[in-house]
Amino acid sequence: MVAFGKKLKERQIQEWQGYYINYKLMKKKVRQYAQQIEVGTQDRRHVLKDFSRMLDNQIEKIVLFLLEQQGLLSSRIAKLNELQQPDISEIFQLQEAYREVGRDLLKLLVFIEINATGLRKILKKFDKRFGYRFTDYYVKTRANHPYSQLQQVFKHVGLGAVVGAISRNLHELQEHQGSYLSIFDHPALPFQDPVVDSMKAAVDRLSHSTNFLNFLAQHALIMQEELPTSEEPVDDQRYHFMSLLLNLANTFLYMVNTYIIVPTADDYSMSLGAAATVCGIVIGSMAVAQVFSSVYFSAWSNKSYFKPLVFSSIVLLIGNAMYALAYDFNSLAILLIGRLFCGLGSARAVNRRYISDCVPLKLRMKASAGFVSASALGMAFGPALGGLLQINFKLYKLTFNQETLPGWVMSLAWLIYLVWLWISFREPYRETEKSNAAQESTAEPVENDALENGLKQPLLLNSEDMQETEDGDGEFDGSDEATEESRGPATSIGSAYRLLTPSVKVQLLIYFMLKYAMEVLLSESSVVTTYYFGWSTSSVAIFLACLGITVLPVNIVVGSYISNMFEDRQILLASEIMVCIGILLSFHIVSYTVPQYVCSGLILFVSAEVLEGVNLSLLSRVMSSRLSRGTYNGGLLSTEAGTLARVVADGTITLAGYLGESKLLNVTLLPSLVICVASIVATCFTYNSLY
Repeated sequence: MVAFGKKLKERQIQEWQGYYINYKLMKKKVRQYAQQIEVGTQDRRHVLKDFSRMLDNQIEKIVLFLLEQQGLLSSRIAKLNELQQPDISEIFQLQEAYREVGRDLLKLLVFIEINATGLRKILKKFDKRFGYRFTDYYVKTRANHPYSQLQQVFKHVGLGAVVGAISRNLHELQEHQGSYLSIFDHPALPFQDPVVDSMKAAVDRLSHSTNFLNFLAQHALIMQEELPTSEEPVDDQRYHFMSLLLNLANTFLYMVNTYIIVPTADDYSMSLGAAATVCGIVIGSMAVAQVFSSVYFSAWSNKSYFKPLVFSSIVLLIGNAMYALAYDFNSLAILLIGRLFCGLGSARAVNRRYISDCVPLKLRMKASAGFVSASALGMAFGPALGGLLQINFKLYKLTFNQETLPGWVMSLAWLIYLVWLWISFREPYRETEKSNAAQESTAEPVENDALENGLKQPLLLNSEDMQETEDGDGEFDGSDEATEESRGPATSIGSAYRLLTPSVKVQLLIYFMLKYAMEVLLSESSVVTTYYFGWSTSSVAIFLACLGITVLPVNIVVGSYISNMFEDRQILLASEIMVCIGILLSFHIVSYTVPQYVCSGLILFVSAEVLEGVNLSLLSRVMSSRLSRGTYNGGLLSTEAGTLARVVADGTITLAGYLGESKLLNVTLLPSLVICVASIVATCFTYNSLY
């Protein structure tokens, strides 16, 4: 991981060099403070006062230069505006003049972005070195003060006006044909100048306008770089829109494949002579195989994307066909082997890796949001489709009914997808094996500082970071030099686990808990609702589809509004408590009614969805940067934790079935409650260390 100091030096504009945050000096002062306190020549109060004054001076230097440059840009635009009704021959020169102002504005926006990142990092470094809550103090005393210059770095209203002026004038010059058309009268006109696009993208990174996309990107664990370039050319040798679309289609189809059998799995088990609760093993066998497939797909994606996707499609086609044929063979073994094959075809590691490696930065957040949206839609569409397949007929010796049709339909879907993949997918260009190693990103990347892009995060982290050898900015406390071994990626699951701090382990426990609770709710829904309410397959499918549909609206609300009002760790704890309430309301005490089941299930599911997004966001901040790359990365650990939770939950359903369907609900909810309470207690103990 490249040190921030080096990044800052590389990104600086030479003529502005004296106006950037002096990160090197401030880092040196932090070390001096630590030495002075250690030998007793300085007290805590003086250190806080001196460091506050230094920060104020740095921010004032940045803000005054910002205002000066903003004034110069405004003056240049005002002079250009004085040229009334230019001739046709002058339009091109005038357009270029406005574009030049726009390019200079881009430099200024990047200037602000770099300084904001440096400010976050030095505050985080100070808190981590001394164990103080200085960040909280500094922000609270400066955020709303009438003379505070801290917010001037972020409330870039003047810069927004400059962007608007350039956009309007370029648009009017483009549309100039004897008369001027106003963009205010025609807001939906398709024209957009590339310079304007770049300016708006830069402003978006400095505002909350991309909060929802950021939230979804965090949910997908596909993060942007901390200091994205303002204008990154699209690499035609790597980025291919149709390939990205195929990648998202694979994500969607796999989620449909996972949940399409849930409404009918109990009936299928009974038709093969097994108990209805064997549906837990039938559903969970796919997750068992996914524990292994995540690892080899993660490693395979280091060399290719096309071959793993082809392999995934073929294995899923075979697995679904076996699932459907098990009915006519009257074999539970073939049914389970078919589901195992489906799990072995889980290419979600490749899906994430493709977006991380091959999609340009300016499109990556949208692609990440598309990944989460495709997963959510697949989760909702799967049960709904399973409930619609109520046809019953035989063709030769093959039976087509509500139990087998999910397998046949998905086999056909994967066959069509395989043909489309073979014709349209383009393998991204890879320069050399050496460059592959250098650029290796994770199958499910979790970057320690990656979420500090733009202003999605609070400017100021307000708790101590985890105490680990590496600094949060990729620099060691004692020296900027480090051996490759100490900074290299983990080489095994064991070495990756040893890098986990207590706070990261708590985050993984939370992830295990929420996946366990959700799997219990979904997998046993058909058995429980049939036993208590006599629901048909269609009713179960509608209920599960309604749960799945809530995913995107919930993410919109949390990403656009709630995350702006509360800290992520506050949302985390509140979501855990709500999951616990949902579990408690689900227990059968005296009588059991449909409103109780539906309301408790909705509370549990929605709270778990909120918890998952926030938990992954926090996880990416407290995890070691050494787990941000390589095959055995932090994302793989979190995936394995979630997959194991599903396996254990489905196994619990089957084991509880031996006690009878009347006890199934309470017996499966009890472990969920215990794990949930344990995660809440653990969160309370590590609350202050969560970023």
